[in-house]
Amino acid sequence: AVGAVYAAGVRAPAVRRSPRAGALWLAALGAAWAGLLVVSPDGLWIAFPLYFLELHLLPLRWGVPAVAVTACAAIAGFLGHSGSVNPGAFLGPLLGAAVAVATVLGYQALYRESERRRELIEELITTRAELAAAERGAGILAERERLAREIHDTLAQGLSSIQLLLRAAERALADGRPDRSPDEGRTPDEARRAALGHIAAARQAAQDNLAEARRFVRALTPPDLEHGSLAGALERLCSGVPGPRVRFSLSGTPAQLPTPYEVALLRIAQSALANVVRHARAARAEITLTFMDASVTLDIVDDGRGFDPRRAVAGAARPEPGAADGGFGLPAMRSRAESLGGTFTVESAPGQGTAVAVTLPLPVEAP
Repeated sequence: AVGAVYAAGVRAPAVRRSPRAGALWLAALGAAWAGLLVVSPDGLWIAFPLYFLELHLLPLRWGVPAVAVTACAAIAGFLGHSGSVNPGAFLGPLLGAAVAVATVLGYQALYRESERRRELIEELITTRAELAAAERGAGILAERERLAREIHDTLAQGLSSIQLLLRAAERALADGRPDRSPDEGRTPDEARRAALGHIAAARQAAQDNLAEARRFVRALTPPDLEHGSLAGALERLCSGVPGPRVRFSLSGTPAQLPTPYEVALLRIAQSALANVVRHARAARAEITLTFMDASVTLDIVDDGRGFDPRRAVAGAARPEPGAADGGFGLPAMRSRAESLGGTFTVESAPGQGTAVAVTLPLPVEAP
């Protein structure tokens, strides 16, 4: 009868799906086992598998009492058949029940720990994927910002210079028209020579910008730095600026700078001089590169009309329609300096010129 009840419960799907059906099956199996205890003392041995079955199918708050009831029934059955009381009659079922409870609780604890670790591993994998995606996004944004600075400081400024030179050539040709008197403008030959000079300068600027565009593709250092020092590149930059007279001076003992430092200082100088040419209406400007013991400083000073730096920074977020560069120049220069751990300052006032200063800490050499 016990075997038949057990086989019926194993075959019934409801026992595995429904806790109530499992409890009813255990009750029927317990009743059949109690009858077996009445018939034979050997039914005592079935108590041990019943312990595990009860702890498996019932919640812990019901499983432990069911094990205790089963142990008491086993002890009562043994005592009823033997008629004598001895320690083994109590210790056997009780030790078996204790071992069963400890085994099941230990297994459940291991299972919970395994599930917790599995969840932590899944969370770690998910977090790592999110972190990788965030790093990729940050890298993309940083690269876009870098390219925007590079294009603004090189190609955009170069094209602006070409435009200014071509306009100057147009004005020179207009001044030398035959229908104008000598007092009103230049002679045709003078106008032609002036226009050719402006066109040659524009062609040189276009050639330089073409070299810059090819550098973007090859990801090389600026052409001005490939075959010379930073001081030489700045001096050549000053000599090629159309409009105001620009002078370059070097102070201190030149030190070998890392390529990112040289690129940043050259780009800041290019952007600052472009602002001088396009906005400052300056007659003179000066670039000073100063090497000190622990830092290198680049100063760009002009005697132009100046501006209010606070309004310029505030307007960078919302550029005015038709603005030449959308107010991107000063934030881009500041970003370049701060990305290398340096400082960027602007001193200016309407009618008092402008001074731009960049200070970069020199890298510490390894002992």
